[in-house]
Amino acid sequence: MKTLVLGGVRSGKSRLAERLAAESGLPVTYVATARADDAEMARRIERHRADRPGDWGLVEADTGLARALEQAAGPGQCLLVDCLTLWLTQLLCTEDEARIEREREALIETIPGLPGTLVFVSNETGMGITPMDALSRRFADEAGWLHQRLAPEMDRVVLTVAGLPHVLKGDLL
Repeated sequence: MKTLVLGGVRSGKSRLAERLAAESGLPVTYVATARADDAEMARRIERHRADRPGDWGLVEADTGLARALEQAAGPGQCLLVDCLTLWLTQLLCTEDEARIEREREALIETIPGLPGTLVFVSNETGMGITPMDALSRRFADEAGWLHQRLAPEMDRVVLTVAGLPHVLKGDLL
């Protein structure tokens, strides 16, 4: 089962994804994409760590997400990737215009061949006003394009709003 969980900030998307991973009944590996570049982000990461079950594995994937998933995936395993928009942020910070496209394409090409259960978390950024600065607009565009490319590859797509899951594609939760 491949699931994409979308939602805004504090929508409950990570909590839902963690529940889906736990309910899979499989050994879970949490694939973290965040970097602690400041004290506030370090606190967020620590809070996520504290909330996860102690028996879950951890893979820290910076920009090479497709490669990290290929190495961690296996039959009878569940990978929880949190989150794709943080991964995109890391790629935007590299200032290599072509790298985002290469990494996105590598991820899209890798997903169909990955064994096991996959749960992806990502921020839905396209439901508000158009951002005023170029970098923010590019981020929103890149996230939207990634979600549009990922959704067809998923068995289930869920939009989380106010902690409530709304299934857009696939079986009910």
